Amino acid sequence: MRAVVTAGGTGGHIYPALAIINKIKEEEPNSEFLYIGTHNRMEKDIIPEYKIRYIPIEVTGFKRKISPDNIKTLINFLKARKDCKRIISEFNPDVVIGCGGYVTAPVIWAASKLGKKTFIHEQNSVVGLSNKYLSKYADKIGVSFESTMDDFPKDKVILTGNPCSEKALKIPKVELDTFGLDKNKKTVLIVMGSLGSKTVNDKIMSFIEAFRNKDYQILFVTGNDYYEKIKNRILPSNVVIKPFIKDLSAVMKSIDLMVSRSGASTISEITALGIPSIFIPSPYVTNNHQYKNAMDLVDKKSAYLIEEEKLTKNSLIDLIDMLLTNEKKYNELKKNVSSLGIKNSSSIIYESLKELIMNDKRFF
Repeated sequence: MRAVVTAGGTGGHIYPALAIINKIKEEEPNSEFLYIGTHNRMEKDIIPEYKIRYIPIEVTGFKRKISPDNIKTLINFLKARKDCKRIISEFNPDVVIGCGGYVTAPVIWAASKLGKKTFIHEQNSVVGLSNKYLSKYADKIGVSFESTMDDFPKDKVILTGNPCSEKALKIPKVELDTFGLDKNKKTVLIVMGSLGSKTVNDKIMSFIEAFRNKDYQILFVTGNDYYEKIKNRILPSNVVIKPFIKDLSAVMKSIDLMVSRSGASTISEITALGIPSIFIPSPYVTNNHQYKNAMDLVDKKSAYLIEEEKLTKNSLIDLIDMLLTNEKKYNELKKNVSSLGIKNSSSIIYESLKELIMNDKRFF
């Protein structure tokens, strides 16, 4: 398979794109890829590390409020569309795949105008601006949440789940003693994304002593910057703090409860692995989509939620205590969240891509 892949801006878009690439490689080892991303966002550093050919384009997102910056954004967008038509024509892919972020808009548009088959994926329960725009140009649209299916044309949309879920299931388990923790003790993993959250970290550190003498242990991942400020602090013996864990899903296989943000990739791993969780959604993301992602599970009695502004010692610790001591409630939560997981998401997407390619008139 020859595929152009595009996604950018955040790991929530980039890592699902990489999961799709890895699935295609697994099924068709001789596949060739070209990744089109921005010239100044995190994908420009991440993608080349995977030995994937990378072409940057200069494109920026539209501001939601009236701004003169939008004039420059429009000019960049029109130039990017022209550049993408040339790049895609030269590579001549079988399919063009977009996994979100404003960089996908000119790429998928150009592919559609060139008559290439196109697939886009929406990770969140709230549809992103780019995917809203691209829904008319995409041949097939994959979504992570069943509730999002009504936001797209019925003849194009399919429920795929998030491709990060399949990776989470396949990755080897990392034992807790790797971090100096007891393998046989109940464990709570607290992590607020790869960069952490100063607001949440500050609150938790203000009552970290309250975990002393609990009959469970805490693995608290703070993010690199925050860790430097607190790494020398004396902690309760049942609390371990780390700045960053590269393959978090490998550690998730060893824990009993997770306290986290509610980004789409995190939720896909939680549902695939069946991990009872307490979500603290980021209130700073577009359209408050993390809150809506979390509520998709909360409404199904598959997770708990604490809003960041309501996070206190009592609201968090009382909930952790309840879940780890009430076996009936815990098992009910675990059963419910496990029932939501789509465990073969990458495979569903791969089969959809193959169907698109085989139905292309060029193959008849």
